[in-house]
Amino acid sequence: MISSADIASATGEAVTEAAVTLRSDVHAALERALSNERSDRGRRVLDQLLENARIASGDRVPLCQDTGTVWVWIELGEQECLCGDLQVAVDAAVETAYRDARLRMSVARDALLDRTNTGTNTPAFVEVTFRPGSGATVHVMLKGGGSDNSSALAMLEPSDGMAGVERFVLDTVQAKATGACPPVIVGIGIGGSFDKVAGLAKKALLESLDSTPSDPAVVSLENRLLTVINATGIGPAGLGGDTTALAVKVKTAPCHIAALPVAVNMGCSAVRTASVEVRG
Repeated sequence: MISSADIASATGEAVTEAAVTLRSDVHAALERALSNERSDRGRRVLDQLLENARIASGDRVPLCQDTGTVWVWIELGEQECLCGDLQVAVDAAVETAYRDARLRMSVARDALLDRTNTGTNTPAFVEVTFRPGSGATVHVMLKGGGSDNSSALAMLEPSDGMAGVERFVLDTVQAKATGACPPVIVGIGIGGSFDKVAGLAKKALLESLDSTPSDPAVVSLENRLLTVINATGIGPAGLGGDTTALAVKVKTAPCHIAALPVAVNMGCSAVRTASVEVRG
């Protein structure tokens, strides 16, 4: 059995770690980009991003002043029983972590009707899914306004095919990447339904940049998109250069025969995610 308190504890730990520590795979990708970038301005930006990461980790201060909203994805082992009020427990852990780490509170009470700040950075956006086995994995993403505002979703026609997907992704990056603090990680979801495809895109950002999909067609799609995105010349911080994106990560799913849902969710140069294992 896993309690809501166990999940909350893992959430609090992940929030603090994600806020101040750049993922090792992202750090390595920035270093590779720095060695390959031909633009002087681009190299200066990349060097500053790496220096920022060093200071944040060493001084335990935020990688970015926009410490975001908190998305919590819990992969619960199918053998487990989860007890307690999960939302209440996670919200309490988020509030404590944000106060203790002196992170910026960024949640409005209502998107349209009441834009006052909740003052607690809650509610967190919590999702629970099941996986084989026992225990649980708690994934946390701190999503800043710039990168989330650079998202897009389209319900394409099946006849649009691969070319339509690639065109939509490239159009989205060209229109919105500068607001997402490039170099970005481009998370892409393809399939599911209107409400599920955006989640696929966000979950794609959790994938290690060094991982290789098992499907060769997905590998080919990711590589093609990364090439054309970096050929746009948007570059680090949108100031021009070779490195507009560090990686493209794609997750696919089944869908209706009459549909081809596609979503793009970009992670900024300080993409902030952390995952914690919880034992049952």
